[in-house]
Amino acid sequence: MRAKYIFSSRKTKRATKSPKLRKQKEKYPSLVEKIIEDSDIILEVLDARFVRETRNIELEKKIKRKKKKIIYVLNKSDLTKKTSSKIPQSINVSCKTKKNIKKLRDKIKIVSKKIKPSNDKITIGVIGYPNTGKSSLINLLVGKSKAGVGADAGFTKGIQKIRLTNEIILLDTPGVIPNEEYSNIEKEKIAQHTIVGGRSYSQVKDPEMVIAKLIKDYPDVLEEHYKTEAKADAEKILNELGKKWNFLKKKGLIDSDKTARKILKDWQAGVIRI
Repeated sequence: MRAKYIFSSRKTKRATKSPKLRKQKEKYPSLVEKIIEDSDIILEVLDARFVRETRNIELEKKIKRKKKKIIYVLNKSDLTKKTSSKIPQSINVSCKTKKNIKKLRDKIKIVSKKIKPSNDKITIGVIGYPNTGKSSLINLLVGKSKAGVGADAGFTKGIQKIRLTNEIILLDTPGVIPNEEYSNIEKEKIAQHTIVGGRSYSQVKDPEMVIAKLIKDYPDVLEEHYKTEAKADAEKILNELGKKWNFLKKKGLIDSDKTARKILKDWQAGVIRI
């Protein structure tokens, strides 16, 4: 059976009811296959804060069956206190601070020299979950703003070919979530994808639900960052911060939706460190 994948798109809020997206979904398995088939090396860009959650194990198995090389790139390492990874061939980088970008560029060149290219140039596919920083990483590697970037998940919409050197071509691809992990119904999956950046804070239907899971999984992070005394209580935190930021509706009620989205925006933008 052919594997299915869901590519993130910030233009589509209700993917299951969009005829256009349903039509696009039919192309995604073949698109993933093409990326793997056309690439000599794969860079899998992971979020250093959520390495396990942003790995695409199914896709990795497919890559290995094709006997293609994988280099794991742990981006956003400046946003976490975690210092190591058990993944072999992994490099911790930060697009924000440019940490280890030269080291990664050198690693790519070393691995490339050991490969007999499928055509006259080495092709490197850059894959990963939405919002892990694939396009930003490519721009730093090539030293120019070649790949379009955006803060929202799903900014890249199609494959872009970008020259790294005269011998190496990079393929920038849209963020992809394995089909078995994707859902527009299951609250736990929706919340998890939002926390790791797979869904934009501006699109998620129930941001308060995500805040509740965020507090459950990281009980002290919001309290420490916002200096709140709500003691890991989602409702209390939203009320306290909503009042502090003057996010009020009629009759002085707290706008919990706006408050929750502000927190998630800070979280996804890397303002909050873990």
